[in-house]
Amino acid sequence: MIRVNLSKLLGERKMKQADLARITGIRPATINDLYHELAERISLEHLDLICEALQCDLSDLLVRDLSKRPSLRTKRPKNQKP
Repeated sequence: MIRVNLSKLLGERKMKQADLARITGIRPATINDLYHELAERISLEHLDLICEALQCDLSDLLVRDLSKRPSLRTKRPKNQKP
C-alpha cells in the first residue's frame, strides 16, 4: 500500500492545507484528499508541485507500506486451459 505523508510534512512545517493549495494552485479538495489519504490517484504534476512547495523529495511524500500490502491475484486468461 502506498502511504501519503502529507499530513506529517505539513505538520513539521506548521503549514495549513489551505497554504499548500494557494502556493501550488492545486484545488483545496484535492489537497484534503491527499492529507487524509483518501485519494486513489494523483497526477505527476501535482506531486512535483507539492514536492517543490515543501522542498522535499518524492520519497518523503510517498512511502510504500509493506505491512498493508494488498494481495496479488493471479488471473488466467479466459481462453487459457489450467
